[in-house]
Amino acid sequence: MKSITPHLLLAAACALCLAASERPLHLFMAGDSTMANKTLFRPAPDPVTGEMTPEVWHERGWGQLLPEFFGDNIVIDNMAKNGRSTRSFITEGSWQRLVDKLHAGDHVVIQFGHNDEPVEKKSHTTPDEYRRNLERFVDDVKAKGAVPVLCTPVPRRRFEDKGDFIDSHGTYLDIVCGVARERGAVLVDLYESTKKMLLDAGEKNSARYFWHLAPGVNRHFPDGLVDNTHFSEAGARGVAALFVQEIKRQGIAPLVDRLKESEPPYRSAVWVADLGNGKYKNPVLHADYSDPDVCRVGDDYYMTSSSFNCVPGLPILHSNDLVNWTLVGHALPRQEPAERFDAPRHGDGVWAPAIRHRDGKFYIYYGDPDQGIFMTTSRDPRGGWSAPLLVKAGKGLIDPCPLWDDDGQAYLVHAFAGSRAGIKSLLAITRLSPDGKRVVGDSRVIYDGHDVDETIEGPKFYKRDGYYYIFAPAGGVTGGWQVALRSKNLFGPYERKVILARGNTAINGPHQGAWVETGKGEGWFLHFQDAGPRGRLVHLQPLAWRDGWPLVGEDPDGDGVGQPVASWSVPATGKRYPVATPVESDEFNTGTLGLQWQWHANPREWWYFADAAGGHLSLYSVPLPGGYRNLWDAPNLLLQKLPAPAFTATARVTFKPDPRRDGERAGLVVMGADYALLTIRSAGGSLALVQEECRGADKGGAERENASIALDGPTLYLRVRVRPDDTCLFSYSVDGKRFTTIGKPFAMKAGRWIGAKFGFFCSRPAESNDGGRLDVDWIRVNDE
Repeated sequence: MKSITPHLLLAAACALCLAASERPLHLFMAGDSTMANKTLFRPAPDPVTGEMTPEVWHERGWGQLLPEFFGDNIVIDNMAKNGRSTRSFITEGSWQRLVDKLHAGDHVVIQFGHNDEPVEKKSHTTPDEYRRNLERFVDDVKAKGAVPVLCTPVPRRRFEDKGDFIDSHGTYLDIVCGVARERGAVLVDLYESTKKMLLDAGEKNSARYFWHLAPGVNRHFPDGLVDNTHFSEAGARGVAALFVQEIKRQGIAPLVDRLKESEPPYRSAVWVADLGNGKYKNPVLHADYSDPDVCRVGDDYYMTSSSFNCVPGLPILHSNDLVNWTLVGHALPRQEPAERFDAPRHGDGVWAPAIRHRDGKFYIYYGDPDQGIFMTTSRDPRGGWSAPLLVKAGKGLIDPCPLWDDDGQAYLVHAFAGSRAGIKSLLAITRLSPDGKRVVGDSRVIYDGHDVDETIEGPKFYKRDGYYYIFAPAGGVTGGWQVALRSKNLFGPYERKVILARGNTAINGPHQGAWVETGKGEGWFLHFQDAGPRGRLVHLQPLAWRDGWPLVGEDPDGDGVGQPVASWSVPATGKRYPVATPVESDEFNTGTLGLQWQWHANPREWWYFADAAGGHLSLYSVPLPGGYRNLWDAPNLLLQKLPAPAFTATARVTFKPDPRRDGERAGLVVMGADYALLTIRSAGGSLALVQEECRGADKGGAERENASIALDGPTLYLRVRVRPDDTCLFSYSVDGKRFTTIGKPFAMKAGRWIGAKFGFFCSRPAESNDGGRLDVDWIRVNDE
């Protein structure tokens, strides 16, 4: 017996080591309300029936939004609690419960502030006790072989009458910094970075970052609420982004390595532009990223594009080589004014943005054709964008692009939308204040394209070798060309040259884009091609300079006018970057909506629940709007772009209608000005699967049923196959293996300024107290 005991002990030790190695890194969070998880809603009694109904609750903690930035190879355990001080977190047992969970190598983020201030309450902690508690936290974490990360408290939103910011937290900030220094803990200064976020937004616009409720929205606060201490979703996400930015700056490898951007990039199963042999094929993005603009910061490229009425808007894509792109965020979480964009405003909203980087800050300018020119800024393109600032009001002002001159003076070029301004085919320049926040004086027309460049628009502003250049498309999106204008004088007169046209290629347009240079001095140009139902696809062209003029693409006939290339060498970066594409499939395991999803209008908070624990997305049935004609009028369409010429999207869904009501339906839709759908419908306690289509949806057309079958159960596999001829065909399965076609082929059609999109919806015919839901287990896009 003694002879085998050592072997048993060794086996047990190996088993323990193996179990430890299989345990993912844990990030624990200990803190107060600004960090804690908050419910989406809380129950409240209906004043008439007494039934408990969900009450919207807009508050969020920044720790609650942190999982958006990390991958699946880390567990984030947010143990922060509302209203807790360092003392109450200990006396209530929360700290010991956290310590008991700790393993060597785990990280613990510690942030306490508001409830440790000198006020008369039991949770009050004196500065000396605050210091002792923080020291205990750090020591306890280190004793378990884990890593303590001390965060400074975040500031309140406080401004004096003159608009100056009022600092808060006093000596507690110094204590955090001192303990971190003395005890050798990681320090993340969220106070200064969040303060800068608020100052950049200004006194008025920074209100969007905090918990404000309008009168009548919440029964608990019938007169509304103004809370400048606790965060809204936008504020929480901004602070989470600042935390991530700081751990990246400090190079905290175990955490940085688990950020989503540190994971192997997503690789599409249906379209990859990188050919793997040093060359790429066009389009580099076979998806509707209309009116692309790009800027370079070091080895990183950031792209944005038009988003029109879709929410969130202003997508932000990242690349290191201009070929492999990843969608990393959006600059516009909602569209304002809410009373306008809470309903679908097809084709309105965000038109043709420009993105620039200056003095450590990113700027995006975009035109709303009905309101004017807006600007938003951020120090981290992945999040924390400021509330849009109206820089120049005016109907029909579109396609703005800024330029900071060598002397620091700023200017803005823009175009005019004929549908709103009553004039088009003109380009104008206006002065900007040096900070880019307001126009100085009136715009001055500097180019008239009516004679040779009708519908000239989408200008991009540059300076090179003493010349001012304006790159602008003309002739319309389906059959136009790209023009360059140049002048030694900023306000002209400008010379003109066509630099890119269709030539002998199948690439119509080619239209509206961005010039960018690599760190090695190579020139490149990104533009879009209008592909009808597919939307506007992004192409990459080499750009060379000849006699002070850009030549884009290739010039086989030597006339100085380029034509698009179908394939070319990947830009020389000195490195080989992995294949990366925007995400399409979704397992719904992260607790947040994937970045590929957009709504057709501003969403309500209760429309969905990203259930990480259950591993599915719940879409709750939304009452149809007043005057409803078809899904063109529905705001709660959750859709994504078509990713390839041909693909199959399959979703496993379970429909759970409210048994008290008839007429709820939910399912899969391919949406445009015409649309088709495959839905599960409830009636009389039974379920039916229905394939329908709607022609002329934008003109009030009615849906038409093509086929239907009775269902035995609520769980199905729904599939749509998109074919190269711009048609799609629906099918279904009860076991996920054998699929049966239902209905007939449908010819897709673009929406208003956007391509067709596919995704989900769930609706009920009228207002009622609660309703059913559609649970989407997953959706997978492949080339079957």
